[in-house]
Amino acid sequence: MASSSAKPYCCSSLNPAHSTPVAGRTALSTLPAAKPRRFSHGLAAVAANPRASRTAVLRSVHACLAAPRRPEYVPDRIDDPNYVRIFDTTLRDGEQSPGATMTSAEKLVVARQLARLGVDIIEAGFPASSPDDLDAVRSIAIEVGNTPVGEDGHVPVICGLSRCNKRDIDAAWEAVRHARKPRIHTFIATSEIHMQHKLRKTPDQVVAIAREMVAYARSLGCPDVEFSPEDAGRSNREFLYHILEEVIKAGATTLNIPDTVGYTLPHEFGKLIADIKANTPGIENAIISTHCQNDLGLASANTLAGAYAGARQLEVTINGIGERAGNASLEEVVMAIKCRRELLDGLYTGINSQHITMTSKMVQEHSGLHVQPHKAIVGANAFAHESGIHQDGMLKFKGTYEIISPDDIGLTRANEFGIVLGKLSGRHAVRTKLVELGYEINDREFEDFFKRYKEVAEKKKRVTDEDIEALLSDEIFQPKVIWSLGDVQATCGTLGLSTATVKLITLDGEEKIGCSVGTGPVDAAYKAVDQIIQIPTILREYSMTSVTEGIDAIATTRVVITGDVSANKYALTGHSNRSFSGSGAAMDVVVSSVRAYLSALNKMSSFVGAIKASSAAPETLSAQTTE
Repeated sequence: MASSSAKPYCCSSLNPAHSTPVAGRTALSTLPAAKPRRFSHGLAAVAANPRASRTAVLRSVHACLAAPRRPEYVPDRIDDPNYVRIFDTTLRDGEQSPGATMTSAEKLVVARQLARLGVDIIEAGFPASSPDDLDAVRSIAIEVGNTPVGEDGHVPVICGLSRCNKRDIDAAWEAVRHARKPRIHTFIATSEIHMQHKLRKTPDQVVAIAREMVAYARSLGCPDVEFSPEDAGRSNREFLYHILEEVIKAGATTLNIPDTVGYTLPHEFGKLIADIKANTPGIENAIISTHCQNDLGLASANTLAGAYAGARQLEVTINGIGERAGNASLEEVVMAIKCRRELLDGLYTGINSQHITMTSKMVQEHSGLHVQPHKAIVGANAFAHESGIHQDGMLKFKGTYEIISPDDIGLTRANEFGIVLGKLSGRHAVRTKLVELGYEINDREFEDFFKRYKEVAEKKKRVTDEDIEALLSDEIFQPKVIWSLGDVQATCGTLGLSTATVKLITLDGEEKIGCSVGTGPVDAAYKAVDQIIQIPTILREYSMTSVTEGIDAIATTRVVITGDVSANKYALTGHSNRSFSGSGAAMDVVVSSVRAYLSALNKMSSFVGAIKASSAAPETLSAQTTE
């Protein structure tokens, strides 16, 4: 087949024998990977014989996408210069998205999935921000940070974020030291605008603090310390080289270069990384990392530019969630590297891309942040084709309009056992389905879930994977239960006011009943809940979606609430701007709505309790950060 620059399927051009080395760059032929089969041969076969099996072609796709094995982890070096570490900060920066607060149980589940996905480093949280976050990071370090996964027995690095002060660093070390491979990530601002207006410190003072705190982190026994000069994209270059040189001398093993406000363009950011690599003394003793925000929609592009320029750690989040406009998206960055490897000097990652879809769905479910339909890689429309011309091409050969196969990101889920769940399905079949979907729960949690499953299965002929995930999130991955739903009864219509009666159960098993009227059944039910709990709140967001099609579909509700600053009772949190999300699922829309509201209220109540129990409440409340 004739050579072309526009080649079908991303891996079709990965043959080293047909790639042109870039001047001054490592030729792809020097890669340690085995020479892949040329995919175009498969296309030629199909062109010559329309009845040729597409299976052979798809095998070629997967062969082309294969990458060398992950190098052994050493904090300050990577033995294979083409390997790129993936640093996932979904549980830290991603959770700073408004309303995206996850419970400790949800964080642990997501961390397990990130390990299966194959991320090299999991930034599990900001331990100094609250006692609950410290406990969550510690739990992840103990379990995920010591449990081998996959064929290669991969164990991810568990990282905790800290500001450049001893209290934060102590908290981070206490949380991550239980992991097999712990890391402390500390940061301080280095741009003139930040040093002058936020820190109110001179450049020399900032350098001294950074040097001292990196050395302090190493003195605790942590062999792996990452340093970030916040707002590096707007920092003076010479000052940046100087402070990076000093922290390397103090023991930093990774230097993370954040574009904190998403200000730079790809060619600018790539040059920044290249300049740091060329002008920072001692840089050969550390790994250069990127952390790009998405304020101008360029986070993924900037990240790839940084990797091409020499960065060998990329900080990303699932679905691109994060502060403000979000972060570089893991799935976009990883699949771009996988898809255009020949133009990126043969870079590769250790990500198992077939876990991307499951991880994306899990983060959407637990964070409450759903991706737009046209989101690259994981959006509902990413592999949908409506145009007649496109459909015609797809029916003839999928490579005409799909540069990657949905199978490569785990989009299609085949059940090798042919199990279809329904009301007659037993515990073994349901447990097998949970494992297939990537969920691991203990026996007590399974029994609680199985009870809810049976209630739904009695009303639905077939229970889908989406139903399972919605029920699992609603039943198991909820915040600490302070109030649980007993019963709810609502009436509504055109003949009078809507009314609702709600029965809630306390931790001690005491039943409390509230009754109220409202503009609709949900409003009435929420007012009845408020009557019982008596925590003044403001409902900021309310949304409901159908999990599947059909009149018998499960309804999933998401709410976001904040404290009512006009009510003195909420002043005990001292932080009126903090928002709390909650989700609920049920076949009845009112029940689903009440479950979501209670989930958010339980998060708020837990947060209030943690703050009251913490002697350092004023300091912890200011610990939210951007990088």
